[in-house]
Amino acid sequence: MTRAKPPVKPEAKTDNKPLSAPQKALRKLGLDRDIDLALHLPLRYEDETRIVRLADTREGDMAQIEATVVSCEITYKPRRQLLVVVDDGSDTCTLRFFSFYPSQQKALAVGNHLRLRGEVKGGFMGRTMMHPSFHMAGGELPNALTPVYPTSAGLPQVYLRKAVHSGLVHAARHGAFIETIPPDHMPRSAMSAGAKAWGLEQSLHFLHHPAADVSLAQLEDRTHPAWQRLKAEELLAQQLSQLQSKRARDELRAPALVLKKGGLHEQLLGVLPFGLTGAQRRVGEEIALDLMRQVPMHRLLQGDVGSGKTVVAALAGAVAMDGGWQCALMAPTEILAEQHFRKLIGWLEPLLTPLGKRVAWLTGSQKKKERTEMLGLIASGEAALVVGTHAVIQEQVVFKNLALAIIDEQHRFGVAQRLALREKMLTHDGMPEQEPHMLMMSATPIPRTLAMSYYADLDVSTLDELPPGRTPVVTKLVSESRRDELIERIRHQLEEGRQVYWVCPLIEESEALDLTNATETHALLLEALNPPGATPVLVGLLHSRMPPADKKAVMAQFESGAMGVLVSTTVIEVGVDVPNASLMVIEHAERFGLSQLHQLRGRVGRGAAASACVLMYATGESGRVSETARERLRAMVETSDGFEIARRDLEIRGPGEFLGARQSGAALLRFADLAEDGELLQWARELAPLMLDMHPELAERHVSRWLGGKSDFLKA
Repeated sequence: MTRAKPPVKPEAKTDNKPLSAPQKALRKLGLDRDIDLALHLPLRYEDETRIVRLADTREGDMAQIEATVVSCEITYKPRRQLLVVVDDGSDTCTLRFFSFYPSQQKALAVGNHLRLRGEVKGGFMGRTMMHPSFHMAGGELPNALTPVYPTSAGLPQVYLRKAVHSGLVHAARHGAFIETIPPDHMPRSAMSAGAKAWGLEQSLHFLHHPAADVSLAQLEDRTHPAWQRLKAEELLAQQLSQLQSKRARDELRAPALVLKKGGLHEQLLGVLPFGLTGAQRRVGEEIALDLMRQVPMHRLLQGDVGSGKTVVAALAGAVAMDGGWQCALMAPTEILAEQHFRKLIGWLEPLLTPLGKRVAWLTGSQKKKERTEMLGLIASGEAALVVGTHAVIQEQVVFKNLALAIIDEQHRFGVAQRLALREKMLTHDGMPEQEPHMLMMSATPIPRTLAMSYYADLDVSTLDELPPGRTPVVTKLVSESRRDELIERIRHQLEEGRQVYWVCPLIEESEALDLTNATETHALLLEALNPPGATPVLVGLLHSRMPPADKKAVMAQFESGAMGVLVSTTVIEVGVDVPNASLMVIEHAERFGLSQLHQLRGRVGRGAAASACVLMYATGESGRVSETARERLRAMVETSDGFEIARRDLEIRGPGEFLGARQSGAALLRFADLAEDGELLQWARELAPLMLDMHPELAERHVSRWLGGKSDFLKA
């Protein structure tokens, strides 16, 4: 299969001139090729095609007028500002500028006749405009709406409009708009009223320069056939690149791993202290069938918090280790990696020891001596299973024969990191290089439309059944003003021998501030729960800036039951399993994302005791919580189903959170909307295989137009 050529970068210019600031800003926006500029569509439009009379304007109108300056002065009350009064013959309007230059002041001199555009505000003192745009009156009016483009600092709209226009002209000249969708396969929504399909070039010219009489509503809600054509093109490019990636992977080779009768897999099932759920058995079989093939498995195992993904991963690992191969499990945090390590050592070490094999442990905080020992075990193959953090993919880690790579919480890893684990290529008994099988795990269930689009190149297995014994968690919303009642409730839980999590938000931009918050909360609880004469309660503090050894010590105390309350930032979000913890308080719950709140809630309800999650919110200075925060909190109270939570999260925030770092390769959809464009997505899914089979050149051209060189990232 030929690979899409990477876009030609502006550096390729032969004159070696340094780039100007606007050129650098274009580069920053990813506008490298003519086609990139042509596909940089307006955010909104301004109507500069007509002049209106001031007397005909209403409050809130965006209006363009031609008027003469009758007064211009700088005032200092209530603050320094330039006040300019203009008269268009029908009425007057005051222009207000809080920031202005001498050159602007000169252009606004009394007697000058100007063309002005801005939002009209009415009031007791008459009409006003704040910081309107202006230039000398006269000259022809444009005959199309004026586009306003997404931009960055240092890139004025005037420069960007010229660059986009130039991109459109050059792209057309070099055949970039040649139709790639077979005419008899056009989506219905990209047809005009006369059942004629909108062409790509026609659609782009229209969206960059729509006529003044076009319905702005149709442009803004993206239902116009020209918009539908662009969305169809984009979704088709995404589906084609995903399918190309899947087919390319199907040509690669991986070791065929077969279930042995009476082997490690069967032995592990025999020693587990619980039976598998129906969902675990079903998913285990799907994975086992994949591992038997000589094509690398590329499967996403999704399941709600506590659905038992680690067991499924261990059983898959047992199949690989049984054939004399190695298995690696990589987790995003040391706490989570250690959680897996302890479980897997407990289950597998007794079975591996008679075979002369071990479980190795690799993290960044390891002492040099221990690390060197582990690297030796991995290189010799004595370490049949390697568990760790990002340390697993470092250059000095050399596997003897890696056959299965398992990545937990895969959305927390970058594309490059996942590729690095996949590229721990292996040779075995003189065999040619092969690829390891890949199993990615996620406790954030993926909504169906997302699985159909961004994860179309993956096989998805779903654990949709919780193991017996999981207690339903009651979720309560409580205002910050009721903190004292909450502390009283904690005291009762502790008297009953239970344990409590208290989670404080950690927002990276203000890490120090939020650390203070966690430290203050810790001090407050320490004092409130340890009144004079009472049995002392151990209150621990855990945050991301602590040395790994300290974190480990705090977690060990909490897990052993010696510590009653753990105050923590979100480092406990995944992987902590303390069945005796029956209450979780999430402070400033309005600051958390929905999937994050759901993950945190999954830390309680792991034992037999009735469990609760209290979402404590603060209204801030405005006296109310924002609309999106309200939607998130409402969803948490109304459902504990991870799939419903994921669906609502997609509605509220869009796909970014689910994809994590995968988005740096598979560009997020710019035009299509998964919630609105399900029909177009289905059309693209059906057309992609047909195009690759029947029109491979058109498919290649289509992917190159939309993704340039970015489609290679889909390997990850």
